[in-house]
Formats: sequence, structure tokens, C-alpha cells
Amino acid sequence: MNQRLIDELRQSYGGKRAAIRARLAEFAAIKQSEDDARLFEELCYCIFTAGASARMGLNSIARIRRHLLTGSHRRLENLLVGTHRFPRARSRYIIHTRTFLQRECGLRLSEKLDSFGPDAEARRDFFARNSGIKGIGYKEASHYLRNIGYCGYAILDKHILNTLHEVGLIDSPKPPTTKKKYLAVEQQMRNFAAELRINFDELDLLLWSNKTGEILK
Repeated sequence: MNQRLIDELRQSYGGKRAAIRARLAEFAAIKQSEDDARLFEELCYCIFTAGASARMGLNSIARIRRHLLTGSHRRLENLLVGTHRFPRARSRYIIHTRTFLQRECGLRLSEKLDSFGPDAEARRDFFARNSGIKGIGYKEASHYLRNIGYCGYAILDKHILNTLHEVGLIDSPKPPTTKKKYLAVEQQMRNFAAELRINFDELDLLLWSNKTGEILK
């Protein structure tokens, strides 16, 4: 592996550790609040970031926040024009997902999330492999769960994968295309975190922020 890059990661972590931990504490507070509307908002944010960017996701949520629970497809689409790359598709994803969750659990997401108990894999699979939830694969399901305070999920976006490839941990920066491949890379990253003696969730944010210059969500 590239020892120079590994040393740079350790140095970067020392400078960002406090800010990273503060951001993770913010995520944990969302989970503890048990606010179902906020939990749904965070899910919609992740739907918006898929195929786009964190900043576009934030701007999209700010644009339609008041209409997430009641807005029609047409209303959401009109609001997203000029804000998101795919206003029609993403507004359809939101409506499809909202309708499913209303039927599945009455949009009581806190209760639904708790129902999986300690089974972290089943909790992620519910979002990543569920036809009722549109626009969410393993990366964004992991993103969502991390953003609402659940630990132990890797968000294998292009920034993380590129860094893991540059370090020499994985052979290719291409996104994993199956659950098995995703979990394999996730485990490699977990082992890497242990070698660095950096908390796994903190490492994820560190790698992302080193590429983007921001510690967002």
C-alpha cells in the first residue's frame, strides 16, 4: 500500500478529528429525536444526492422541505426545476417512496428502524433492496443510515473508492455492482480503519472530506 498517502491520512485525521466527531454527533441527535418527518426528510435527501452531489441534495431539500409530506408529483417537480438535475425523476421517486412507507408503516420511520433491532444488515437491506423505495441502493442506504445516527456502514461513493484505490487497498475504483462486492469492499475498509486505529465511521467522513474539502453529510 502507499505509505505516503497513509501517513497523510493520519496527519489529516489529527486536524479534522474534532470536526468529524461533531458532525457524527449531529447525526446521532437526529436518531435520538425520533422525529419521523425529519427521518423521512433525510431519506429524501439521500434520494436527491444519488447521481448528483451532497450540495445539490441540500439545495433540493431546502426547496421542497415544506411539501415533502403532502406535495403532489407536479408540485415537487416544479419546485425542483433549476435546483436538481433530474426534477421529474426525483420527484417521482419521492412520491413512490412516500406512498410505500405510508402503506408499510404509516411513515413511522423511527418505529420501523427500531424493528430491526441489532440486525444492521436487514436494516440496510430494507432500503437498498426494496422496490417500494426508489433511488436507493447500497451506497445511499448506507448514507441514509449514517446520516440518522446508525454506525458501521461505509458510503462507497466515488470519493471514497478513489482514495481506497490510490492507497492500494482495492484494485479498481469502480463502484461495486452487487451486495456481495459492496460488503467485500466495506470489510476491506473496516480492516483498514482498524490498522490506522481510526474509528470506521470517522474514517469514512475523513476520506470524503479530504476529496471534497467539506465535512457535510
